[in-house]
Amino acid sequence: MVSIDTFRKLALSFPESTEERHFEKTSFRVKRKIFATYDTVVKRACIKLSEIDQDVFSSVDKTIIFPVDNKWGKHGWTLIEMSKVRKELFIDALTKAYCEVAPKKLADQVRPHVNESTKTMNR
Repeated sequence: MVSIDTFRKLALSFPESTEERHFEKTSFRVKRKIFATYDTVVKRACIKLSEIDQDVFSSVDKTIIFPVDNKWGKHGWTLIEMSKVRKELFIDALTKAYCEVAPKKLADQVRPHVNESTKTMNR
């Protein structure tokens, strides 16, 4: 289980992330683009993943992580049941969501292993 306080702390730990209202939800953004929202009423997160990452995370357990059931789901928007998800799995998914939305320069700060691979390849 992941609380909203833990969610907030994790989301705001990413470079240049902000917290703003989004209709009746709390949204987390980078460069004004939403990478995650939290619905306090149903205790559910919604994150933006690539199609591949959405498939991978949903394959863990479709009762915990699953695509939004409409056209938004086909664009990578993925729901997470916060009362059921393990913290480690949530951290991985939220990190992928941030990197999906963030400019490459900021995403690379969260994925240092990508930087090292690129440096090695460019030598």
